[in-house]
Amino acid sequence: MSKGLPKRSEDYSLWYNELVKKAGLAENSAVRGCMVIKPYGYAIWEKMQRILDDMFKATGHSNAYFPLFVPKSLFEAEEQNAEGFAKECAVVTHYRLQNDPDKPGKLRVDPNARLEEELIVRPTSEAIIWNTYKGWIQSYRDLPLLINQWANVVRWEMRTRLFLRTAEFLWQEGHTAHATAQEAIAETEQMLHVYADFAENFLALPVVRGKKTPNERFAGALDTYCIEGLMQDGKALQAGTSHFLGQNFAEAFDVKFATKEGGLEYVWGTSWGVSTRLMGALVMAHSDDEGLVLPPKLAPIQVVIVPIYKGEEQLAQISEKVLALKKQLEAKGISVKYDNRDTERPGFKFAEWELKGVPVRIAIGGRDLENGTAEVARRDTKEKSSQQFDDLVNLVPALLDEIQENIFQKALNFREANTTKVDSYDEFKRILDEKPGFILAHWDGTPETEERIKEETKATIRCIALDTPEEDGVDMVTGQPSKRRVYFARAY
Repeated sequence: MSKGLPKRSEDYSLWYNELVKKAGLAENSAVRGCMVIKPYGYAIWEKMQRILDDMFKATGHSNAYFPLFVPKSLFEAEEQNAEGFAKECAVVTHYRLQNDPDKPGKLRVDPNARLEEELIVRPTSEAIIWNTYKGWIQSYRDLPLLINQWANVVRWEMRTRLFLRTAEFLWQEGHTAHATAQEAIAETEQMLHVYADFAENFLALPVVRGKKTPNERFAGALDTYCIEGLMQDGKALQAGTSHFLGQNFAEAFDVKFATKEGGLEYVWGTSWGVSTRLMGALVMAHSDDEGLVLPPKLAPIQVVIVPIYKGEEQLAQISEKVLALKKQLEAKGISVKYDNRDTERPGFKFAEWELKGVPVRIAIGGRDLENGTAEVARRDTKEKSSQQFDDLVNLVPALLDEIQENIFQKALNFREANTTKVDSYDEFKRILDEKPGFILAHWDGTPETEERIKEETKATIRCIALDTPEEDGVDMVTGQPSKRRVYFARAY
């Protein structure tokens, strides 16, 4: 098959868009700015969802579901949050259509069906959830309240890109309530580390864990924590966020609890979320000019077996051996596809599964049948080797682990090679253009300096890393004192 993919080095953006479509992950829909997630792409998202859901439940959280629509009066109750999302909101104003008297066969909005109060299609669910929590929380005995929601949200984007920025996307959003600020901060940090654990151990993406600057905080939060990954084009991608909300939403929605001592206090809140943007990270961090490179832990198909045969009798002999191996591997929790289609040649199948990023490909032909061997190819390095067929049941699980680790290590090596310390603004601007990636530089802590750098270079402070040691220095722009370096990059 002809993949027809552009090269990353020639047009990274076009390569990404074409790969997402040709690999069967997603496509643009009839609704402007929205996407259709195709079965292969959704299978990857389902694996992400299952893994994360188990991680959330292991930390004491339960799933619930809240309405898609938020009354405008509730949405604007927390002013910072409402202001922060106002420009991205889709608004429902009417509840009925009718036949258009001037255009037979067409419909129009019924002018008499205007809603008494507009409904916001949720861009995030703090408002509707905290309004609900008012009825759920009365006493310290009701705390902590640890709730997660898997849902879709709408943020009206004008410039969209599949998975990275669409008007509607899928995500999870955790919303928790606590008796003390310390408990809420501990929750915020815990969920950040859950996200980082998932990114590194499943997505095979090394991430920087840190705090956002006040300019970049979630609207309505006192602190926003984030994980930042580096894509192959040197741009950063925010892969998850966790927010300490303080008592802002509790005060806005009057969520109080009776303390053990008999007092009445506002609860302390958090929210945290990751979205289908992780699918974009998966593609951009690891894939190559031949197609997807999927970490085995997230691959819908971990092993594909392709028979190479002459005649039905030989196919039957190969199939007997392959189906026995398939059963043994599946008993070990490995997903196996036996591609015995008679409508495509082996070369087409090899190219197709390479494009789709299947980690391990096994080919077995007539000579292999005689010798008791099979050809094993790994997607990450493209290495091929001849192996004893009977060894595959033990070799394949170990190989999948090796591939998972190798994909992570390659991404880590790339990040380290593309993280640069700079001390002058001229050097900063030169590195941004000549060697894109993370730049560690001193910052004086003022929003004015941060905004100036953003306007002049399109680079933003991605985070103040949690593990960054204190280091006396001076801001590269203003010369003012600085206590530590921060992570800058151009970003998605």
